[in-house]
Amino acid sequence: MQGISTIIPLILMFVLFYFLLIRPQQKRQKAVASMQNELKKGDKIVTIGGLHGFVDSIDDNKVVIKCGDGSRLTYDRSAIREVTEAGEGSVSLTK
Repeated sequence: MQGISTIIPLILMFVLFYFLLIRPQQKRQKAVASMQNELKKGDKIVTIGGLHGFVDSIDDNKVVIKCGDGSRLTYDRSAIREVTEAGEGSVSLTK
């Protein structure tokens, strides 16, 4: 009986950690992976470094981002933090 009473608090702590820490982190990771897999040309994005631009082309693991001045930068797909505006196919930034 005394052995069970010492194990119950450990089990409760594990359950608490799971629901407060582990599960929300897994949901966030799934959401980020889904967003990065659904990138398409023309999406307005922000990188983890704070660069704002449009997706110009997409490879398996790389994304070419077109910035406001027309320059094109190549980033890993995992460097995309968020999509701020979904593109509608091809977007032209020429003036």
